[in-house]
Amino acid sequence: MSAPAIPATVLQLIGNTPIVELQGFDAGPCRVFLKLESQNPGGSIKDRMALSMVTAAERSGQLQPGNIIVEATAGNTGLGLALVAAVKGYRLILVIPDKMSTEKIAHLRALGADIRITRSDVSPGHPDYYQDLAARITAHTPGAYNVNQFANPANPQAHEETTGPEIWAQMNHQVHAVVCGVGSGGTITGLSRFFARVAPETEMVLADPQGSALAGYALTGKPGPSGSYAVEGIGGSCVPKIADFSRVRAAFTITDRESFSIARDLLRKSGILAGSSTGTLVAAALEYGRRQSSPKRIVTFVTDSGNKYLSKLFNDYWMIDNGYLERPVTGTLRDLLTRRYEEGAVITVTPDDTLLTAFQRMRIADVSQVPVIEDGRAVGILDESDLLLAVHDDESHFRRPVREAMTSRLETVPPTASLQDVERILDQGLVALVVENDHFLGLITRSDLPSHLRRRLK
Repeated sequence: MSAPAIPATVLQLIGNTPIVELQGFDAGPCRVFLKLESQNPGGSIKDRMALSMVTAAERSGQLQPGNIIVEATAGNTGLGLALVAAVKGYRLILVIPDKMSTEKIAHLRALGADIRITRSDVSPGHPDYYQDLAARITAHTPGAYNVNQFANPANPQAHEETTGPEIWAQMNHQVHAVVCGVGSGGTITGLSRFFARVAPETEMVLADPQGSALAGYALTGKPGPSGSYAVEGIGGSCVPKIADFSRVRAAFTITDRESFSIARDLLRKSGILAGSSTGTLVAAALEYGRRQSSPKRIVTFVTDSGNKYLSKLFNDYWMIDNGYLERPVTGTLRDLLTRRYEEGAVITVTPDDTLLTAFQRMRIADVSQVPVIEDGRAVGILDESDLLLAVHDDESHFRRPVREAMTSRLETVPPTASLQDVERILDQGLVALVVENDHFLGLITRSDLPSHLRRRLK
């Protein structure tokens, strides 16, 4: 028997992703199955439509060698297009809202994409709205082609022709419900068309972030309450042009907190590293399952990999800073210490470490100062200005010990001190070191106060 043909390019690896049954979660009488779209070469379900849209534009003559692809994207469509553009040799300009994770932006730049970051707090019609900005860039760039995933018929076509048939075959023609989110609307539209032909009784279910208006549109034809949310890639304030909600039979609104919690649990319980929108989809699938009175087979998606969110939902301190993880409230300054020395969460140096060691730790942790700790006691603090003063005229001074450059005059407060005590220290341009019984607990910077007040906001 001859060996399978080796793909000529990575683009031939898009699709044919596996399905695994979800274990360890309460789905009522139902079984939930996850299609691992994170296994696509670009890491998400959007690889499918990116390839479909570029191929269709080439076939129609709208996209020719030497042209520039332009697109507005909240995340993974950009990565899919960047992959396709890199392999096919196109220049790519992406307009991205400013809430995208740093990992995604770094990935896009590594693929050679030209990134234009714009505001995420504006609506359609505003000049800085990402879709409007992409259209304007296209109009003013010779040879530019705006893919426009939100109105491109090749987007849902990709799912009608590939994703749907794969699910149908993998599930042995037994699919009672499919749970989708809506970013551009391609997945839910393409799958609705496919299942309308092969299994009209299969229910389409919408998973929507709280703050998105789309669940309201799907159920009533009118927008639901809209606002901001942190989940990336799905939801919105208006229905995308290609989105078809006519076969949606249920819709669930999921909070950021639940989406992040489910995504984190998915890794711990199932070993599946998935992103924030996957948390939304799985939460909706579980809720749908718990509401059923008879067993059903539910399919949803691991839409992308969680390795794009390591600095956000998989970072405990980001979760605490943003109020998604809670600690016991003490009513003292301990509540302001997101990163605590006793937990090993504070970047520190010793007096005998070199200034080079201090510099490297500050750069890696992206902090501008480090406390100097000896035997559990704070004996100094070193900030960027101290370090610069010590080395600016002779780089060999990086080999000198921290004790020669650190500031020994410390502003310390006990955990029982008031916020006013801390504010007086911060107003001097200093940081407050919280110390109890001569033991260092952590430090409070100016940015910690608004983060603390935001966590208290209900």
